[in-house]
Amino acid sequence: MNVWIVLLAAASSFLVGGLWYSPVLFGKAWNRENGGAVGEGHPAKVFGASFAFSLVSAVCFAVLVGPSPEFAAAVRTGALVGIGLVAASFGINYQFAQRSFRLWLIDGGYHAAQFMLFGVVFGLWG
Repeated sequence: MNVWIVLLAAASSFLVGGLWYSPVLFGKAWNRENGGAVGEGHPAKVFGASFAFSLVSAVCFAVLVGPSPEFAAAVRTGALVGIGLVAASFGINYQFAQRSFRLWLIDGGYHAAQFMLFGVVFGLWG
């Protein structure tokens, strides 16, 4: 496993998440769907934990696709994981929690983009 590619993938999803949940894209809608602004936590803790989870996801994806995946196969695997596993699992939880379909689209869409981006990173440099 190439540690540098794993770190690049984790950093890329962390950066995309920052943009995804910013007011530029879906941040305002996400706050609205959550019933207002989310409680404030210490930024170092929030961002540190978020990056750690991105890193865990990137390591698991690296194990899943192997050391030298073909580009198309890596992106396809990213789509399957992001949409078929993560977003679908969120959908189950969101139904029981009675969260909105729009919130599911925002959160599930981010993870679909995250894992497809992992596929791009691993497919190009793996």
